Amino acid sequence: MENQNPVAAKVSDYSQLIKFRLSTLVVFSAAAGYLIGFNGQVNWVNFFLVLSGGMLVTAASNGFNQIIERKTDALMNRTSGRPLPAGRMSVNEALIASSIMGLLGVVPLWIFVNPLTGFLSLLSLLLYTLAYTPLKKITPLAVFVGAIPGAMPPLIGWVAATGSIEPAALSLCALQFIWQFPHFWAIAWVQDEDYKRAGFKMLPSPDGQGKRSAFQTLVYTLSLIPLSFLPQIYGTGNNFSTIILIIFGIAFSFQALKLYRQCSMQAARQLMFGSFFYLPMIQITLLIGKMF
Repeated sequence: MENQNPVAAKVSDYSQLIKFRLSTLVVFSAAAGYLIGFNGQVNWVNFFLVLSGGMLVTAASNGFNQIIERKTDALMNRTSGRPLPAGRMSVNEALIASSIMGLLGVVPLWIFVNPLTGFLSLLSLLLYTLAYTPLKKITPLAVFVGAIPGAMPPLIGWVAATGSIEPAALSLCALQFIWQFPHFWAIAWVQDEDYKRAGFKMLPSPDGQGKRSAFQTLVYTLSLIPLSFLPQIYGTGNNFSTIILIIFGIAFSFQALKLYRQCSMQAARQLMFGSFFYLPMIQITLLIGKMF
């Protein structure tokens, strides 16, 4: 790091603070919700505000999360190199930056898009920061709590496009809500030693990397298959998209079944990468289905 250009080093630190790649996935979900929800001509100004506001709110959430967890991040191999535990960024700098990003994300959405979009964005930030983050050291139910703000991006995008919460939007949230359980638990399985070192309770059962955790992961993954019908039932899908969503759900479930049978690190990694693939693919499928 000593030989790195100071500007490039600072950009790298902020990229780590806001978890840039994760934030991009969240913004993609919001964009998908917007494009699936709109009817007629796209309001490109509002769409840009959804992208920029969503990125800033997510960045602020991740920044506040790292401020709260800076001491536990220092205990984990995966996170000890982040700017706060490594001492490359002060708490005050991170707090000011996260607060500014939060305001610049929520306020334009509230004023220039509609108040409901701004409120949902603010609610998502608060739930992630003040509920999910502290609960991670108390109870595995933190995953359930974290799945609520985690499921809100497509709803926020939809509300930005339509101005209202509708059953069709909630069907998109339902898929993203359930998806997060195998997603988080696969990550928790892979990072179990690190999480134990930090005192995080992420896997769903006391047996940790065992059959009971794997079984719950399998149940939630299988639940995505019947949920694949919801978009078509509520008018955002068609026969094409429903078939593709079912296929993705079955493939994802086979990975979860492999984890249940083997309880191995390899199977957990495959499920983790499968979860990264599943969500954007179903959203792209619904977008394609809407076009045709």
